[in-house]
Amino acid sequence: MPSAGPGSPPDGVSDRAGALTDTRGRSVSYLRLSVTDRCNLRCLYCDSRMRQWLTHDEVLRYEEFLDLMGLGQKLGIGKVRLTGGEPFARRGFMEFVEAARLRFPDLDLRLTSNATLIAPFAPRLAAAGVARVNISLDTLDPATFARVTGQDLYAEVRRGIDACLAAGIGVKLNAVAMRGVNDGELAGFLGLARALPIDVRFIEYMPMGGSEWKPEQVWRAADILAEARTLAELTPIARGAGGPDGAQVQGGPDDSGPAQMFAIQGGRGRFGLITPLSNHFCGSCNRLRITSGGVLRTCLFSDRVYRLRGALRHPKLGLAAVERILRQASRAKPLGFEILAARRAGAGVCATAMSAIGG
Repeated sequence: MPSAGPGSPPDGVSDRAGALTDTRGRSVSYLRLSVTDRCNLRCLYCDSRMRQWLTHDEVLRYEEFLDLMGLGQKLGIGKVRLTGGEPFARRGFMEFVEAARLRFPDLDLRLTSNATLIAPFAPRLAAAGVARVNISLDTLDPATFARVTGQDLYAEVRRGIDACLAAGIGVKLNAVAMRGVNDGELAGFLGLARALPIDVRFIEYMPMGGSEWKPEQVWRAADILAEARTLAELTPIARGAGGPDGAQVQGGPDDSGPAQMFAIQGGRGRFGLITPLSNHFCGSCNRLRITSGGVLRTCLFSDRVYRLRGALRHPKLGLAAVERILRQASRAKPLGFEILAARRAGAGVCATAMSAIGG
């Protein structure tokens, strides 16, 4: 691992200040890094079933990810989420998290996982200062889980959730809302949020290219909310207001991101909706994505990419060139809802599988 001191910019990075901003006045403060494109699940909407995985040399080294994190911090990025594929499917991932915490002690470090492999590592994640973990879980029925993911690992996911909570890590459960798949499970998810101090969030099913997306499978947020109100007393939560009665859910201060959150009467957790289709949040988007192969994506719905790996590994270019690319790409950051509106009926908005982009 690099020997740079905690929080110090990597070699080759200038001291020139200035956050990454675009022509619409949005600033970037959040970076999602996919450490691997490999996953032990084959979810229907992720399209990882027939993909060709990146080779060892094509995947960024952990040292390169650390350098990118240092560059991002210098450019005003205060929050980094590590994703995959499934991040724990990559050897040495836990050691990488610990190295990142040592180098960047003030960074808000988060993780997205399918939780099938996380249980043994929960205490070390908590010790490394990972306060929150997003866990993908689309169903509470083991048979449906096996059908959606291609693997019979539901019990492992539940163990992972319990292990994170026991370690004091805040948990957000993200369920892709799909008619014909999990539209009969809303009561169960609300019951889980009543019983546990977690956020349960339904995400509208997005038409990502290459997946098995069909318009009739979209379960709209308005319909979900209408049904949820028949099952529980829900109170909208203002951003930053915390959990029920103003209390913070486990894992620290409230951070709802793009979700509209609701307190559940008598519940320990909260319920939320993320609405990329019916009520976009492009105007406040503050994130960039870098894939495991070193490809920068400024918008989830756009196929325009910026290749960083070549510059990063070039002996005469390095991080100074990567910084220039980041600034140029951020300036041209599009509005995803415009791309969505212009797509052909039934067509995906992005030709790249979610497993390759990084969630």
